[in-house]
Amino acid sequence: MKRELGIARCGLACCLCSENVHCTGCNTGECPDRDWCVNRKCSADSGHEHCYECSTDCRKGLLAKIKPYAFTTFVKRYGEKELLDCLERNEKAGIVYHRQGITGDYDDFDDTEKLIGFIKTGKR
Repeated sequence: MKRELGIARCGLACCLCSENVHCTGCNTGECPDRDWCVNRKCSADSGHEHCYECSTDCRKGLLAKIKPYAFTTFVKRYGEKELLDCLERNEKAGIVYHRQGITGDYDDFDDTEKLIGFIKTGKR
């Protein structure tokens, strides 16, 4: 885990992403998705570094997907440090963020609260 990469504006876990070899993050100005990323544009226009800093319960852009939405909701409730701590513990326990492309253990959910529980406990 590359903890220093933290969480993306939309809630995705840059710290665990296998794509981060080439990615420099949302805030560098070098993000290849910067021109179309709804979450980057909206948070920047709102003066926020991350979507989780906003009080709106938003489902724009990547927040329409359960994983970034649940991660964002988790941070709103418990803080970014707690999310990073849980993700690090889960990774050490064998929970996979990415498997066969971009699908991993956190993608097997269709309920936000169940995914948040999985993040906290590492158990289904």
